[in-house]
Amino acid sequence: MSEEKIGVVDHFFTDISVGIVDLDGEIELGDKIHFKGTTTDFTQTIESMEIDREDVEEASPGDVIGMKVENRVREGDEVFKVEK
Repeated sequence: MSEEKIGVVDHFFTDISVGIVDLDGEIELGDKIHFKGTTTDFTQTIESMEIDREDVEEASPGDVIGMKVENRVREGDEVFKVEK
């Protein structure tokens, strides 16, 4: 499996476990993504995401999305789309 960098974590809300990601690539619901940073390294499937508090099924470069994450992410963590 290969990976393509699609963005960077901009912020993390600990109380609701939501990461804010500034996108450089395209993603959609069901995609598998990999968070990687100095102390972050996990993979998950995108089950929900929002732009300006509106649910969306896909997002494009330049979008800033919020997504529920399974583990803590940190500002500056890189986000990769896992290709099948």
